[in-house]
Amino acid sequence: MLLDFAADKVIKKYQQATCEQLKAQRGEQPTDREKMAIDYLRNDSQARVAFIDKVAAPVLNKMFECGVIP
Repeated sequence: MLLDFAADKVIKKYQQATCEQLKAQRGEQPTDREKMAIDYLRNDSQARVAFIDKVAAPVLNKMFECGVIP
């Protein structure tokens, strides 16, 4: 459930942000809470796969639309 909450939060962030906002946020440091989540995903491969499977399409589509990736 926590994993779904985090994935939904990431998806919502990308869906609601403008391209300019996303480009500006690229250089920002993660918060302590985000660092904890990143560490968790680095240490739990099953959780990482589930998280990436859920967020990959919406996030990458937005990045493509914004010209952040080729």
